[in-house]
Amino acid sequence: MNLESPKVTVSKSSAYLFEALSDIKNFEKLMPENIAKFEVIDENCFEFGLKGMPEIKLVKKTATPTSEIVLGAASSKLPFTLTAKLDEKAAEETAVQLFFEGDFNPMMAMMIKGPISKFIETLATNMVKL
Repeated sequence: MNLESPKVTVSKSSAYLFEALSDIKNFEKLMPENIAKFEVIDENCFEFGLKGMPEIKLVKKTATPTSEIVLGAASSKLPFTLTAKLDEKAAEETAVQLFFEGDFNPMMAMMIKGPISKFIETLATNMVKL
């Protein structure tokens, strides 16, 4: 299952956004209002929970300076990645888009497609808060 957020333009440089997203604790600022839990495990891992959904632990997998950060599920039960792609348009203007890729059975994919789409759209929209 592959989903992508709308592209959002943020009035920050790609270097600034890359550094902000590299700091795991900043993801709390991006979370939807219905967040029930957010806990930083270490500098590369955090766990969050939204009301009515299971808690998810994300780990920073790879980072390409100023252009891409890839987070992945810490559990192999639900294998997925969340990739933030940064595209600097001007000195203080960067386009950001999130990509969700997961390997789920058709029933699970059908159940989570809506909530995950809304979740990554919220994360992208909240990039201006960084």
